Amino acid sequence: MKILFVTLTGHGHVTPTLALVAELVRRGHHVDYATSHVDAVAAAGATPVPLPAPGPFDPAGADVVPRWFRHYFAAMRATHPILLDHCRRDRPDVICHDATNWPARIVARQLDVPAVRCVPHFASNASFSLMSPDLVAHLADDCAAFAAGQGVDLTPADTLDSPEAVNLVLVPREFQPAGETFDDTFHFVGPLLGDRVDEPWTPRHPDLPLLYVSLGSMMTDAALYRACVTDFADGAWQVALHARTTDPVPSTVDVRDWFPQPAVLRHARAFVTHGGMNSTMEALYHGVPLIVHPLPPRAGGERRPHPRFGPG
Repeated sequence: MKILFVTLTGHGHVTPTLALVAELVRRGHHVDYATSHVDAVAAAGATPVPLPAPGPFDPAGADVVPRWFRHYFAAMRATHPILLDHCRRDRPDVICHDATNWPARIVARQLDVPAVRCVPHFASNASFSLMSPDLVAHLADDCAAFAAGQGVDLTPADTLDSPEAVNLVLVPREFQPAGETFDDTFHFVGPLLGDRVDEPWTPRHPDLPLLYVSLGSMMTDAALYRACVTDFADGAWQVALHARTTDPVPSTVDVRDWFPQPAVLRHARAFVTHGGMNSTMEALYHGVPLIVHPLPPRAGGERRPHPRFGPG
């Protein structure tokens, strides 16, 4: 089969699909992957279809939530003609798209290509909603303009959650809120780690217990990072800290802007995490206790940007 995966951006959305891509390739299928993460998908055996990454977003100022949704909508809208042109030139047998990548769903319907939706977080239905549709109500004008220009149906709610006939949910059903209420179009396949569990990594101090601290690839909390460095400076534990800094730290604190997370968790005694689904599933897979530090929006809905460890 010829399969097109579509996930524009986000490690938490691309990474969970890579083991599935690698297995499909191993079984002899041809997989194209439309994304801005071209290196990651190529390493999994897919042929990259480059998509433009979303431009920078300034979270300062008022009305950050409406501005963010319109910013992300514009990034998604820019992928539509690329996907449509690609599928017209090299028609796939099926399109497997991330839950947030609504242009792929539109293209699948425009060209009558079967579609599969990949959900790397909790799924939603009438009994449980991950997000309120009110959050995207301000996209009404953008959706109407796009729908009129393309001759398709698109509502703000469609950009948030629109199930396909087949939905692959990358958490176990037992972990899904109201899991018993989802019908058989939802397949709770659980986390797909693949070869990532065997990535090489060794802690600097094999004799010390390891605390792993990571708040994902999108958010940060400098105060938490400083507290971890200070509180574990006595050397009784070692800390693997996912952050960016030039500040001096004790020799028992290993600070990097990237870690092979499943490999680190293989050695960890505890994990301080923001509670993202990738991190949660990978920690549970390795039996590592979680200390969950959710990062709520700031006043006005602002979320913190990518890790910056230091003043501010």
